Amino acid sequence: MPAVTVENPLTLPRVSAPAEAVPRPVLAVTTAPGGFEGEGFPVRRAFAGINYQHLDPFIMMDQMGEVEYAPGEPKGTPWHPHRGFETVTYLIDGTFVHQDSHGGGGTIRNGDTQWMTAGSGLLHIEAPPESLVMSGGLFHGLQLWVNLPARDKMMDPRYQDIRGGQVQLLTSSDGGALLRIIAGELDGHEGPGITHTPITMIHATLRPGAEVTLPWREDFNGLAYVLAGRGAVGTDRRPVHSGQTAVFGKGSSMTVRADESQDSNAPDLEVVLLGGQPIREPMAHYGPFVMNTREELQQAFDDFQKGLLGTIPSVHGM
Repeated sequence: MPAVTVENPLTLPRVSAPAEAVPRPVLAVTTAPGGFEGEGFPVRRAFAGINYQHLDPFIMMDQMGEVEYAPGEPKGTPWHPHRGFETVTYLIDGTFVHQDSHGGGGTIRNGDTQWMTAGSGLLHIEAPPESLVMSGGLFHGLQLWVNLPARDKMMDPRYQDIRGGQVQLLTSSDGGALLRIIAGELDGHEGPGITHTPITMIHATLRPGAEVTLPWREDFNGLAYVLAGRGAVGTDRRPVHSGQTAVFGKGSSMTVRADESQDSNAPDLEVVLLGGQPIREPMAHYGPFVMNTREELQQAFDDFQKGLLGTIPSVHGM
């Protein structure tokens, strides 16, 4: 980790918050509980215990792995439905194959992202390729769920495959941080992901002792999830470590710092920075469906049971 990097960050555009920016305070730091998803791959629930008013428009995020599979061990998910939101699968290490009941999907590898707009609904499967199941290997990634506003919940499904080489690379003023913009905008630089709900998603790598203060849209919320390493967030340097999420309050800049000393298995601070424009609509969420009302949830279940969200392709023997 990470898959997408650069030999000399000082060759990249530099970003930093202006002197007049208002620092965002850290409201809370939470620790993600562990669990298992799909056919049994390990996850950390990054947003567990965080009030939805601080997450909107984000719904949930799982850190998948980091795990070194032995031959025969790699696992995925069975076929399952989605409606009413978007899934963002960011793969740092390994290979994942996506398929859906509308014929969409594809393969993502080290540093790639797949953005799936479930919209009106589909059936979906995510699994490692047979070659990886046979060989085993490293697997590590994130899956983020982004809500859709009511006007877009029943739009047609679509995919975006974002290759690692497409992400916008930036650095901090002193070159101590590498910033990968997957989606959204930072200081006039835009990532490749096209979003219905305005958001920013950045994977940042900070060298030991490095600090970065980034401009952040005042109408966005602010979250920082630590993938690996140890550091601090906010101007008061609130400690954070791997598997923790920091929730920022209002302001126009966010500060993240890496500790001077890191563990040998995590030489840098790896953190995902997220911000989004709150939708501020009622949300009804149950399992794979995210709608606005309980009645719409029930309709989603009814449509799924009637086969209106699609059928599993016959190639899978169903």
